[in-house]
Amino acid sequence: MTIRRMDNVLIVVEDLDAVVEFFVELGMELEGRGPVEGRWVERVIGLDDVRQDIAMLRTPDGHGRVELAMFHTPKAIGSEPKDTPANTLGIRRVMFAVDDIDDVVARLRTHGAELVGSVEQYEQSYRLCYIRGPEGIIVGLAEQLAPDIR
Repeated sequence: MTIRRMDNVLIVVEDLDAVVEFFVELGMELEGRGPVEGRWVERVIGLDDVRQDIAMLRTPDGHGRVELAMFHTPKAIGSEPKDTPANTLGIRRVMFAVDDIDDVVARLRTHGAELVGSVEQYEQSYRLCYIRGPEGIIVGLAEQLAPDIR
């Protein structure tokens, strides 16, 4: 048996409201949010005394989801430096396809986001960029310029 789909990506945050607003501005839809605690979650994630709030967001097409978690107990552990570069080991970014990269960057800047580098064009196919949002979260944006000719 193989996997059926990728269900979601988890991002642990300190300010759940700010990060939810950022992803909603990006175009994701808030599916729900609420507290998560109890012995079942402690056993799943291997931590004791877990109390957290989560928010689940989905892409407009319904195929991709991002789960945000804000831990009350135990407190989240930060990594150093906070704004790690793109070549740091581990998961660095989540990439989204967008219709108008300039519009998305402008809207996300109103939420404190900054370009990591610059918006660049790859051949005649895509315009791409990385943007750093709240809490150092890196989001990749890709605007397809030409139809996929596979």
